[in-house]
Amino acid sequence: MSTCSRLILAARIAIASALMIAIATPGFAQTQVPADMRSEATLLLRACSADYDRLCSSVTPGGGRILACLKSHTDQLSAACAQMMPRAQLLRDRAITAGVAPK
Repeated sequence: MSTCSRLILAARIAIASALMIAIATPGFAQTQVPADMRSEATLLLRACSADYDRLCSSVTPGGGRILACLKSHTDQLSAACAQMMPRAQLLRDRAITAGVAPK
């Protein structure tokens, strides 16, 4: 999987499809998504991409469905991804509040 694909995946896990598009589109991301949110999404990518591939790759992105899928498999997540789940939910909530992800 390429670095770009992994960044897109992290955004899906973190904050839903709108933020995924923002992170994957550098010009938009620079003006719309705060740098700390992009950094947090990158951390999520590193922690959860294998879990996403293994458990949730068939889930349609958007509306928090991937995050919900990962949460539904809490007992199957890697330690690193499980540790990131509270941060992922906070990041998604923050993105919705900031208007960079849909409700």
